[in-house]
Amino acid sequence: MTTNLESIIRNAVAFFNNGDLEKYLELYAEDAALHYLPPQLPGGAAGARLFYGMFMAAFPDIYIDVQDILVDGDRTAVRIILTGTHQGELMGIPASGKPVSVSAISILRFAGSKCVERWSELDMMGLMTQIGAVPA
Repeated sequence: MTTNLESIIRNAVAFFNNGDLEKYLELYAEDAALHYLPPQLPGGAAGARLFYGMFMAAFPDIYIDVQDILVDGDRTAVRIILTGTHQGELMGIPASGKPVSVSAISILRFAGSKCVERWSELDMMGLMTQIGAVPA
């Protein structure tokens, strides 16, 4: 059975996969507490715009494959696999042209239809290894 929160997440992922960052960002409240953002970025939707914009520029064919969505009250747990090709600079690392596949898990807390808080864990070591930034 699909819940409202599951539908909201799946719709947001569809926008992301189609490269529509602005529609994807409608998932978040403007002042959402996004605990995964690097400290040098602003918080909320403004920080998310910069963060995801960086990934979309580095991986223009980035794709989110949703593996699981679990809903419990106002929270969801989402397990995904991100795929793409490293075609642009990522955090100072020049494009390698290499394909990547990394796993991530996020927990999102909602107020109504907006995500107001999110925690995420992404396999950054796996990503860096796959693009050749660190030795295998």
